[in-house]
Amino acid sequence: QVQLVESGGGLVQPGGSLRLSCAASGWTLDYYAIGWFRQAPGKEREGVSCITHYGDNTYYADSVKGRFTISRDNAKNTVYLQMNSLKPEDTAVYYCAAQRKTYGCSGYTSYTEFNAVNNWGKGTLVTVSS
Repeated sequence: QVQLVESGGGLVQPGGSLRLSCAASGWTLDYYAIGWFRQAPGKEREGVSCITHYGDNTYYADSVKGRFTISRDNAKNTVYLQMNSLKPEDTAVYYCAAQRKTYGCSGYTSYTEFNAVNNWGKGTLVTVSS
């Protein structure tokens, strides 16, 4: 089954940090760009960040630029999203998705344009609140 499992979410105070993980089991992420997406209550799912298959290029939504950092460890079949200086507006369910390397990170800003090879999972909930 082509699946990715998100983890690392939780409750954190504004200004705090959290690191999310996106892991694959039974298949390799070596040939895929990985994007992080989030969906807040009442809002459409949006692209947050993306990293190319070799990790040579990274992209960020303006809303998280300078605060979030995406990285990957292909040997562990895992992609990470380090989130610092968290704000209440970062509260959302976070999802990850894989796109074939030939596409790079094209379309990551819109989940409908991101050609995910995996089925969207349950995601991991991030709540930023006092």
